[in-house]
Amino acid sequence: MNGYDALIDNSVVGQQADLVFTRRGSAWYFTVCAIMGFSTVAIMLYAFTKPQNQRVFHYITAGATAVAFIVYFSLGANLGQVPIQAEFVRPGRSQVYAAGTRQIFYARYIGWVITTPLLLLGLLLTAGVPTHTILVTLLADEIMIVTGLIGALTSTSYKWAYWTFGMVALFFIAYELLWDARQHANRLGGKPKTAFYSCGALLLFVWLLYPIAWGLSEGGNVIHPDSEAVFYGILDIFAKPVFAALLLWQHRNILPADLGLDLRQRSERGAESHEHQKEAGTGGAGNGGPPPEGPCPSASPDPAALGGHSGRQAPV
Repeated sequence: MNGYDALIDNSVVGQQADLVFTRRGSAWYFTVCAIMGFSTVAIMLYAFTKPQNQRVFHYITAGATAVAFIVYFSLGANLGQVPIQAEFVRPGRSQVYAAGTRQIFYARYIGWVITTPLLLLGLLLTAGVPTHTILVTLLADEIMIVTGLIGALTSTSYKWAYWTFGMVALFFIAYELLWDARQHANRLGGKPKTAFYSCGALLLFVWLLYPIAWGLSEGGNVIHPDSEAVFYGILDIFAKPVFAALLLWQHRNILPADLGLDLRQRSERGAESHEHQKEAGTGGAGNGGPPPEGPCPSASPDPAALGGHSGRQAPV
């Protein structure tokens, strides 16, 4: 499979825009797809070398790269896109002069709405952030992605209102990372603090470049879809495989308990549950405790003691 074949095969799927990527853009998308797939396999193989209760960050990062693999396969195959009338046609620019409608990939945003919360979750767990702060930060992230999608699908100047909404959500995320999460990381200190600082700096720097890419492509129609593919692809490589490698490297000597996470092996939970059931069944006698007082509830009364011949009361 190559970029040219994908463009030919799927040119009949849905409407096609006036300004679309070429086979070079498709080949680049498939290249990023291969990077995401290789990263997913490598992370999962590395995870299997760890105990089950130490794999949470491996599963989080592998989940992000796995979803990105599917997304970039769709992008390279020219699927998951719709033509949208460009707000700025720019007939004098050689890259985008053909634009009446521009190719917009909604599949990219579907991927981001899944992967970006996973990346944030890994970073916030590293800092030991409480659950309520994690939830509100992930909500802001979802708002950022959804408003970006709505803006990309809007052909009028109202798209910039949604860009602004997304920027407000991004600044809130930045505030949580730079202020609240940083304070929690400082309390943990040591290796968790170092891991949060290095990974947080990388992720925040890369994420601040996405609004620029959006403004030059879906928003302002300044660069060609091939250039858009390269811009977003490089950002996604740094935001996912590179971030995952850095996060897992920093976590190589950090236990979940160091972050306040109570993650036990399944066998440990099973043994504990079995012990509780055993204690409940023996009533504490197996541990040397005194037997329960009073008659055993399962003992049957002596018929001879009840009227001499049966359990029924004798007539008077």
